[in-house]
Amino acid sequence: MPHHSSTVAVFGLGTTGAHLVDLLLRAGRQVIAVEADDTALRRGRARVAATGDGAEFTTDPARAAGAGLVIEALPERLEAKRGLFARLHPLCPPHTVFATTTTGLSVTEIAFGAGRADRTVGLHLFPLDPVREGAAVEVVGTPLTADGVLAGIGELIRDLGRIPVPVADRPGFIGGALTMAYLNDAVTMYERRYASRDSIDTAMTLGCGLPRGPLAHLDEMGLDTAYDALEALYGRTGDPRFAPAPTLSHMVAAGLTGRAAGRGFYAYGTGDGAPEGAAGGPAAAPSRPVRRIGVVGSGTMAVGIAEVCARSGLPTVLVARSELRAKEARAAVERSLERGVRRGKLAPEALGASMDRLSTGWAMDALGECDLVVEAVAEDIGVKRAVFAALDAVCPPGAVLATSTSSLPVIECAMATGRPEDVVGMHFFNPAPVMRLVEVAHTVLTSPETLGTAHAVAAGLGKRAVDCPDRAGFIVNALLFPYLNSAVAMLAEGLATAEEIDTVMTAGLGYPMGPLRLLDVIGLDVSLAIQRTLHRTFREPQLTPARHLELLVDAGHLGRKTGRGLHPHDV
Repeated sequence: MPHHSSTVAVFGLGTTGAHLVDLLLRAGRQVIAVEADDTALRRGRARVAATGDGAEFTTDPARAAGAGLVIEALPERLEAKRGLFARLHPLCPPHTVFATTTTGLSVTEIAFGAGRADRTVGLHLFPLDPVREGAAVEVVGTPLTADGVLAGIGELIRDLGRIPVPVADRPGFIGGALTMAYLNDAVTMYERRYASRDSIDTAMTLGCGLPRGPLAHLDEMGLDTAYDALEALYGRTGDPRFAPAPTLSHMVAAGLTGRAAGRGFYAYGTGDGAPEGAAGGPAAAPSRPVRRIGVVGSGTMAVGIAEVCARSGLPTVLVARSELRAKEARAAVERSLERGVRRGKLAPEALGASMDRLSTGWAMDALGECDLVVEAVAEDIGVKRAVFAALDAVCPPGAVLATSTSSLPVIECAMATGRPEDVVGMHFFNPAPVMRLVEVAHTVLTSPETLGTAHAVAAGLGKRAVDCPDRAGFIVNALLFPYLNSAVAMLAEGLATAEEIDTVMTAGLGYPMGPLRLLDVIGLDVSLAIQRTLHRTFREPQLTPARHLELLVDAGHLGRKTGRGLHPHDV
């Protein structure tokens, strides 16, 4: 494709179309930007940030007749996309390449309706961060797309400062298939009132490091665009995760389509913008004073929580199962604080003060004066229940007993005590000294004072607490692990490599880590256990653990800790 000398025509100046025009103009291309009428053209032109003499804005489709590349960025309607290309086919010379920006429709089906299947491709862009360099673009070929066309499109994308990722024409490709199901799951969680808007978005940004929460993401994308993409994907796959949540259709019908409309899940221009939600906890909830904190456990999470508590100024007691484990845990806290001093993140005097506030032991009696105790032992309900029974016997009346579980029922820990109203979930994220999020999970028996105390303590530790009921996965894992599971299933199909899947999600969506590499870091065995818990709890077929994940765990390939998982690793 002679793209260096070609004019590019872009039809449709919504979010994606305007983004394309910007990219092309900044790269010095001549662009013909086409909209349906003067009103749409005026609005679309306002979305284009780039300036210069290289663009012609018009409502006349015939102006695209001489373009070497025609890109449609119309709404997700098969007949509209095919119809446009069918009308342009006799107007454009034979060498002109057609490109569709569809997320949910079949590129092959669009190509055959266009009349030039060998010169039609899909370009799936991620336009929410338009100035980010090195963003990925999925390049979708049909069974008949000429190799030279794909090569030319790839070269053009590189010239635009983007990374071309060749993908198969499967529903949603890579990015759309993984992202749209996750976004739809978040809307379902919101409409069922399991968690607030701010709790959901805060949990996913602070807990996973995502550039924006799912509901803010939908507002940026446009709820109407998301709804159309989900409808197309559901129509092609029948997968219930793609069936648009009813809230989406209601909001679209009401004109609440997101940032472009001034209001979606958030209101814009009123101080209620959405880059980072509010804390999401109960406002002015009653709480009890906490003067001393206990931590039970000696693993990575227990050590991290103890460090956070001691650094915050609270006397902290860590109890391990043996004298040796207790000494090792204290040494681990000291090493972590020393690293902080070397990196300039902690004053030398703060190290000594923190260690003075930390005491360790190996008998539960040491927790007898603690006002709040966090259990951080192995993810085994029998082990946790035994710990809670022991805490019930030694902790003073009114002490809050918290479990750091990420997947087990908090209520089962609570019922091992004679004071279930004092038990709550406090899910810290690893590494606890770094990660700012704490999910506070209340059972049906948790008292308002217990819940308020957990939130107050989390805030005092410098954390952002989000509130949710006691349900498998809480917020983060309930949204994260189905997405990770889908990525494994996609890999098993053989239509994309692990590197391609991860590249699309990192370079395309701006996620800090691709789903398959993240699974390797978490541990495939841990991930499989969480996915099985979600499946067992909700009994939804789409939550069935990916067979490929089960096979890897059976083979002992558990990820980074064993040197092999979904990626190879050095050990």
